[in-house]
Order: sequence, then structure tokens, then C-alpha cells
Amino acid sequence: MTLLIWFAATALVVQLGSVALALLWRQRNRISSDHLATRPPVTLLRPICGEENNLERCLASSFTLDWPTYEIIFCVAEQGDPAAATARRLIEAHPRVPARLLVGEDRMSVNPKMNNLVKGWRSARHDWIVLADSNVLMPPDHFTRTLSRWDEETGLVCSPPVGTEPEGFGAMVESVWLNSFQARWQLLADSVGFGFAQGKSMLFNRHLMSEMGGFERLGEEVAEDAAATLLVRNAGLNVRLVTLPFEQPLGRRDLSAVWKRQLRWARLRRASFPLYFLPEIATGAALPASAVIALSIAGALPVLALPVYLAVWYGAEALLCRAYRWPIGRRALPAMLLRDLALPALFVAAWFGNGFVWRGNAMTVAEDRPPLPGRLRTAVRRTTDKARAFVTTRTS
Repeated sequence: MTLLIWFAATALVVQLGSVALALLWRQRNRISSDHLATRPPVTLLRPICGEENNLERCLASSFTLDWPTYEIIFCVAEQGDPAAATARRLIEAHPRVPARLLVGEDRMSVNPKMNNLVKGWRSARHDWIVLADSNVLMPPDHFTRTLSRWDEETGLVCSPPVGTEPEGFGAMVESVWLNSFQARWQLLADSVGFGFAQGKSMLFNRHLMSEMGGFERLGEEVAEDAAATLLVRNAGLNVRLVTLPFEQPLGRRDLSAVWKRQLRWARLRRASFPLYFLPEIATGAALPASAVIALSIAGALPVLALPVYLAVWYGAEALLCRAYRWPIGRRALPAMLLRDLALPALFVAAWFGNGFVWRGNAMTVAEDRPPLPGRLRTAVRRTTDKARAFVTTRTS
């Protein structure tokens, strides 16, 4: 009984503490979105593949960024891809912004996204390069938010996706999974200097990447964000997150698709970061709530303990959503409940199987990773000074 009480109490303290730290982190880092003293030229790479929800709207946001000098490179693998027509139409409609569409695929890794992007990286004109997925809605201050997080100890700045504009219950489940669960834990990790990359939006410095072995090294993992995290950490640098993550308009989502996407991400995390993946079994309210139920049945807690426990647990998440202006409403609570009930099953499923399907490509998680060169850390430290020459200081 005592063990169950301690487990339920500790889980609730961790839940409340993570919410509190995420709120404090946002407040403390408000000044990081201040305008930069100077603004270096930026290349924006956007991989596209097929029609998807809000594609034209998200790609069009690339042309309205508040930045003096930048170029856009859309990358598509096949000439006949319907997304290519959308990109061409937008390029023609915005002649004042330098933009190109590159077609073709370099099969340099098992990751189709990397095979699509590498041609864009090689033809980029600028040393600061942002990779933004086609379903990311870019705000006008996207580059400002991103570059303001870069300092002398940074090797990469990224943003987890925030699910907005959910239509239907499936999309709401995806929204609370992305936002008050995954984004919260990622922001918390960054607040203690242990950030993880996520491939939705990432900022790189070309000189730094060259010293770390080149952009192609991101193809050493099935997921480029996992490869980037490992590469940056092994170089003795940090992955930083933007203070306010960027939006991904969801539209309608099927529950089955939500599960498959989460299973894919879980298997990738298990393969790339097995030790950090293990504690995920204790996340969510399912297991601690089960402990409260067992204690209530045994008479150690009153019958009302469970609803009070869940009210405090999910009330904190709702507060976080409101503070960050993430979607919240009458469907949010049942969506959170379903998400947390699915978490233990997701954890188990992630260990029993390696395969997944991404954009029609059957893939499997990587088993082995090549070792980093022994001289990497020294080389990166030397190159950091070069990168800092491009980094602007914040106004006081």
C-alpha cells in the first residue's frame, strides 16, 4: 500500500512540476524573441511530397517572413508530384522572394526525406539554413525566434510541432498528444540543457555541419532529427528549442493514423535513445490512476480520490494549454484520457517490432550507428568561433 501511495503521489508531483517548469521557462525566455541587432542571410529548405492538409497555406507562409535577405528552396523527389505544382504556383505568385523548386532524389540514406533534401542543402546560397516541413505554418518572426536561441554552445535550434486547428476527435487526440504531452516534455528537457531535436523545423550552420562531417551524416539514422541530436551532443554542443513552438494545422485526423504516427515515433526513439525511452512507461495518468483505484478499493483512499486526482492532473495540463494558447475545449479532456490510456500500450508495441510506414515507404529502425571521428569535438570547438561571427547579439 505504501508503495502505491508513493508512486501515485510522485507521479502527480512530477506532472505538476513539469507544467510549472514549462510555464516558468516560457516566462524566463520571453526576452529571447527580441529583435536581433543584425540579421544574416538565411536559406529555407522545404521538402514537399504529395498533397496534404493546408499544404498551400503552409508553403505560402514561407513568402511572408519578416527577414531582409532569404531564399526558399522547395525540394521534391518526382516531377509529377502534385505538391510540385503548388510550389510552382506560389513561386510565380511571389516574384519578389528568391525561390526555386529542385526536383530529384539522391539515394544517400534509408531516409527518403534526407534523399529529397540533400540537393537543396548542396545548392543553398547562405550559411544559415532552416529546414521546415511542408505542414509547418511559419509565422513572420520564424527566423527571429529561431536565431535568437543560438549561442556559442549551440549546434542546432529546433521546434517541436504544435497541433492547432483540430477538426474532430481524432485531431484533438493528436493535438493534446503533440502539445501538452510531447512539447511539454521537450521544453522541460531544454530547460535543463538536454534538448532533443525534432525534424519539423531545424536551424543549422553550414560551417558547423561541415566540421561535424557534413549534412549527409544526418542520414546515419532512420530519422534525421535523432541523427542530428546524436551528432550535436557528441560534438559537445547543445540542441536548443524555440521559446514558442511553431504551429502545424491539423484539420481532420483518423485515430488509426494518429496511433501509427505515434508508434513510428516511439520505435524511432526506442532505437536511437533506448535509455531515455525506458522512463516513458511511467508517463501519463494511466498507471498512477490505476494505483489510486487500487488504493480506493482497498479502503486506503476515499472513493472521491480518483476524480480529485484526475482533476488536478488534467487541470494542470489545461492551464498549460491556455498559457501557450494551444487548443483546448470540451473534447480535450476525453482526448487526454484516451491518450494516457494508449501510452502503456504504445510503450509495449514500440519494443515488439521495428517496422513502420512513412509516406508509403516501408522502413525499419536502425540497428547500428557508425562511430564519430575522434577529432570531432576539437574540430567543432574550433569552428564554433567561426559560427559565432555570424550570430547576432541580442539587443539589451
